[in-house]
Amino acid sequence: MAVQLDYLAPPNWQPEDPDENYVLAQYKLELADGIDKSMFVQAAASIAAESSTGTWTKVDAGPDSGIKVAEGYKAVVYDLDETNRLFKVAYKKDLFEKDNLSGLLAGPAGNIAGMKMVKALRLFDIRFPKAMVEAFPGPRYGISGVRDLLSQTDKQRRMPILGTVAKPKVGRTAGEQAILAKRLWTAGDGTYDFIKDDENLTSLPFNKFEDRVRLVHQVQKELEEKGSPKKLYLCNITHSNLDVMLKRANLIKENGGRCLMIDVVVTGFSALHTVRLKTPQLLIHAHRAMHGFLTRESGKDFMASGTLQGFSISMILLAKIYRLLGVDSLHSGSPKAKMEDYGESGEIMRLLTTEITQPNPHYHSLGQNWFGKKKVWPVASGGLHPGVMDKVIEAFGKDCYIQLGGGVLGHPQGIERGVEAAIEARKAVTEGMTIKDYVQKYPESALSSAVKLWGTEPKIVY
Repeated sequence: MAVQLDYLAPPNWQPEDPDENYVLAQYKLELADGIDKSMFVQAAASIAAESSTGTWTKVDAGPDSGIKVAEGYKAVVYDLDETNRLFKVAYKKDLFEKDNLSGLLAGPAGNIAGMKMVKALRLFDIRFPKAMVEAFPGPRYGISGVRDLLSQTDKQRRMPILGTVAKPKVGRTAGEQAILAKRLWTAGDGTYDFIKDDENLTSLPFNKFEDRVRLVHQVQKELEEKGSPKKLYLCNITHSNLDVMLKRANLIKENGGRCLMIDVVVTGFSALHTVRLKTPQLLIHAHRAMHGFLTRESGKDFMASGTLQGFSISMILLAKIYRLLGVDSLHSGSPKAKMEDYGESGEIMRLLTTEITQPNPHYHSLGQNWFGKKKVWPVASGGLHPGVMDKVIEAFGKDCYIQLGGGVLGHPQGIERGVEAAIEARKAVTEGMTIKDYVQKYPESALSSAVKLWGTEPKIVY
């Protein structure tokens, strides 16, 4: 494959002051069948060329061709690992608009997936420079801001936030959704924090968005006026029409809501960016339906020496993007449930909750200086129940949402006892007890009944 310019960095080259000067990307590739392994370097250089200033052949280099400017903006390949087919690409930051995430991704995640000499390619990570990080809005509230919004006490600030997604995913009417909210929020000691729409629940004939927003927030208002701790309704505004989403967000605010939910993958980066800038002071809960179609990789041990099977982007990179664009909470997996993203959930949690995320070679994560961007709540969900509360908090820390759907609604003694079990589990862990210790001490508790049914391990969601 002909390459217009030389896109290989000199041996041992490293980008100088990358947080000021470069966008960095980490890749792994597999050459197409019939392409000799010796072409790895050429393929990596071609990826750098195609994603920056080059093309497949020599083109006119006359005085008005732009070649001189292109020479100064070419990306360069460095840190090549021919054994494991890993390499990095450094792009000068001014090759991209600093506040245009979609425009940026059209390079490092663009046409390169169609190159014929490449059979498989994974974009593990992008590290963004300071100018870009500062150009994006980031979370409006973040971890501490959400706690402030809920007027939490010092004791509450040492606890995770608990909530339930309505199950079945669809089936309840708007009125029945409001009844469920009241049952959740009044059970136990009344400290249960949120109810959430599932991704399939938008505005359906038997459960219109407008009715649901009004009725659930009416319950919230009535309870809070009677002294209940402040609540969250994670209300799904997802729609392919951005104007509809903005209208729904305004309706949430008009009804006294504090939070919207948006499926950030299916709606896209532009939609999320716009919703963040135009919504009326609502916090943004990010669901990630469809991410597996982008992030899942079937190759065995592909993180190390294994072979890639297809084209993909890591959830690590998507989590970075969503923090930049301004979500306040983001689903990040849960221990031993669903895909588990090949163990990436812990790394995602660090990306969301640290001020400077250090590089992690094990996950090919380049790290990130967040330059003051607020921290994001990681959301543990999928196959969780009260019996695993200690494991989740150990993995995610106290600053996380723990979402229990079937793990509350499926309690053998009913929904209210499911809420009690979750609150008891949170209290136990906050006081330094394991779930097993609590159950031994309180054998008649709601938590004990939950453990008898589900045990103390997450359930695998097939």
